[in-house]
Amino acid sequence: MKPLQIRLTTAASLVLLVALSRSLPHPPNATPVMAMALFGGALFDKKWVGLVVPTLAMLLSDAFIGFHGTMGAVYSSFALAWLIGAVALRQPTFGRVVAGSLVASVLFFLITNFAVWYGSSFYPQTGAGLLGCYAAGLAFYNNQSFFVNALLGDLFFSGLLFGGYALLQRRFPVLKVA
Repeated sequence: MKPLQIRLTTAASLVLLVALSRSLPHPPNATPVMAMALFGGALFDKKWVGLVVPTLAMLLSDAFIGFHGTMGAVYSSFALAWLIGAVALRQPTFGRVVAGSLVASVLFFLITNFAVWYGSSFYPQTGAGLLGCYAAGLAFYNNQSFFVNALLGDLFFSGLLFGGYALLQRRFPVLKVA
């Protein structure tokens, strides 16, 4: 097997394993989705594969978990996170991964909550209604916040993917890009 194929297979395997974790019990919104997108954008040699593999993994898991009306916003957020990975994390460092993860979390929150508000009969279609929708995403219910859970989940899974891959690169030098 060629080094490029080994790197691609290893990165895709990590993404698929993390995608499977969506089926395990977890706090609301604490999923590996943004981390998969960041990792795919940053570490796949063929950038388009870094978007396709995580997207397919997400579609497959969504087929089991269920589809919903704001999926366009979720997948758009996912694509933006991939772009962040492709542009800002080409040479990942601890600080860059943390920053990329935080930015992706905030973008996801802003975009998906806007999608929930837009056209909603639950929230008034006013500025106050939009702010109410954002406040609901920030609020704590039963000691949990959708946004805080997403933020912590994104940081955890980003650390798992990027850190795990860095450890694998140390152990198997063929994974390092020449």
